[in-house]
Amino acid sequence: MDWLNLDFQLPITNPTWVFFLVLTIILFAPILLNRLRIPHIIGMILAGVVIGDYGFNVLERDSSFELFGKVGLYYIMFLAGLEMDMEDFKKNRLKGLVFGIYTFIIPMALGIWSGMTILGYNMTTAILLASMYASHTLIAYPIVSRYGLGRLRSVSITIAGTAITVTLALIILAVIAGGYSGTIDGFFWMWLTLKVIAVVFLIIYFFPRIGRWFFRKYEDNIMQFIFVLAMVFLGGGMLELAGLEGILGAFMVGLVLNRLIPHVSPLMNRLEFVGNALFIPYFLIGVGMIINVRSLFAQGEALKVAVVMTIVATLSKWLAAWFTQKTFRMHKHERAMIFGLSNAQAAATLAAVLIGNKIEISPGVPLLNDDVLNGTVVMILFTCIISSVVTERASRQITLGDDFILPDEKTKEEEKILIPVSNPETIEGLMGMALLMKDPKRNDGLVALNVINDNNASESVLARGRKSLERTAMVAAAVDVKVATATRFDQSTVSGIIHAVKEYNATEVVIGLHRKATIVDSFFGALAENLLKGMHRQVMIVKCLMPANTLRRIIVAVPVKAEYEAGFLKWIDRLCRMGGQLGCRIHFFAHPETLRYLESYVRKKHKNVRTEFTAFPNWEDLLLLTGQVNYDHLLVIVSARRGSISYSPLFEKLPMQISKYFNNNSLLVLYPDQYGDPQDTLSFSDLGHHNESQHYEAVGRWFYKWFKKS
Repeated sequence: MDWLNLDFQLPITNPTWVFFLVLTIILFAPILLNRLRIPHIIGMILAGVVIGDYGFNVLERDSSFELFGKVGLYYIMFLAGLEMDMEDFKKNRLKGLVFGIYTFIIPMALGIWSGMTILGYNMTTAILLASMYASHTLIAYPIVSRYGLGRLRSVSITIAGTAITVTLALIILAVIAGGYSGTIDGFFWMWLTLKVIAVVFLIIYFFPRIGRWFFRKYEDNIMQFIFVLAMVFLGGGMLELAGLEGILGAFMVGLVLNRLIPHVSPLMNRLEFVGNALFIPYFLIGVGMIINVRSLFAQGEALKVAVVMTIVATLSKWLAAWFTQKTFRMHKHERAMIFGLSNAQAAATLAAVLIGNKIEISPGVPLLNDDVLNGTVVMILFTCIISSVVTERASRQITLGDDFILPDEKTKEEEKILIPVSNPETIEGLMGMALLMKDPKRNDGLVALNVINDNNASESVLARGRKSLERTAMVAAAVDVKVATATRFDQSTVSGIIHAVKEYNATEVVIGLHRKATIVDSFFGALAENLLKGMHRQVMIVKCLMPANTLRRIIVAVPVKAEYEAGFLKWIDRLCRMGGQLGCRIHFFAHPETLRYLESYVRKKHKNVRTEFTAFPNWEDLLLLTGQVNYDHLLVIVSARRGSISYSPLFEKLPMQISKYFNNNSLLVLYPDQYGDPQDTLSFSDLGHHNESQHYEAVGRWFYKWFKKS
């Protein structure tokens, strides 16, 4: 019965069972603690305490925890930079700087005072201890991300302040470590400064350009994911070589790649999924495994150090958040968010205490003794608990507050974007545009349609249609968006689309640009032209020559009197959403009168989007825009159907001008909604006969010019 002889001993070292236990903790910790309304981050840390060397010794903190823990720590900082609203970050950089100064100076002052007077340490030990209080880790950031609040002003301020205080704390650590190794002199400071400046320049200047080139050349999802991770660790490794902690490098890589990875994109979804599912929990469990709770009760000094460190660290961070709130007259919920995010001690704190524990001020006497080491890990546990609870509560209150303040959002027209798919090559581009323009607060509202002609309903056509719809659903599922798929049999594609618009109550249609098959074929194709005649909903005709996330600017040409169209505000919202997701500038060219309405609405509703406005009174030749549109820009031409207020006979020249001047550019031709009070009076007549007034207007302009010359 040798098969009953189980070789079981603790700690478990078999890789299979180690990984199984870790996955079990990651799975069940949130389930158990959600019932108690406790953030699951705390569960990961407590689980690490229980299974670690100082708990029941179920698992040993081996190299796998060090490796995955470092990846998780880099992931937290990288995602913090990646999910920031860069425009909001720039707008709040002064507030972030002020908070960074507060959250560094206040903990340093309280830390030095408490270390020397209460704990009785010397000046050097007290300064290093205070720098540990000054630094903090955004360990509660996954909570903010889960609530979708990553772009709040308070979050941007906290992240900016984090970068400042962690940098200063790590510089103090480098100076103290260098002092005991005998390397502190003028050359040390000069060399450290030069290395840091060189690395920061390389990351800021080269990383975005390399990323943009890679994303254009390789569209494979797995290759893009691996590339981004490689860039994160390259940035972290480079900053470590410069003499600082790699977490700052990971944060900087997140900032510079921010505009290349839209918040609603398959790549962003994969990055968040892998980090939150594996690497970040691994890091949290590893933090819990180094906590020795029993040592606190073995001798009174360790408990005293732990209590003092926890109180001073928490109080100093609360004071920094309070001073920031009072300085900038912020809401109390914003103060709670800043305090919650900045209170957790983990990354730089662990680095400082481990390095300080290895530095010997005399043979056998470390700079930071074991009492400080144990007190630090207890401080990490309690500050992480406080940080998680406060951030969870603040996030919930802010979310409920938004719902209360903006009840009119629910009364708006329910958005639903219809995407007819037939060509497999255009599915990625069409879905990418639709995802960028959809309401970011909703995970539905997309309808993928495949229309099959009754006269050509063969098995092969049906199979191709199913594959196209499956591919569309896969693209949407990659970003956790639900897309409704439908196959419709109809006499023509146009008729099928029009009926689907009515059936699903679609608010707009996104179609691909027609490819000319013959010389006599029209530029937009018969499908688009008949679709525009047969429906009044917004239609967007798209041609994508490169992935949307690599676009650097959106150029929008707006016709005269566009502000009088019923769909004027709708297409502005869609384009501003796209600009906000991509983090690129939107440059509007319009008539001065139209420009006034445009600028007023954008400044009021989309103030965080980078915009630029230029008067463009002459629509006779789009050649004037060729100097503004580069190969990596998206040209948006706001057109109009015949008979509408903003229609002009000049639009008849659009196909020729586009094919002549902008054939190598990504393009979006937009036809706004053409319904509402001003247009209802024309609905009794066929759209094809609505252009008589335009001809009369053209004749009137000709007579005016003739008399003016005379």
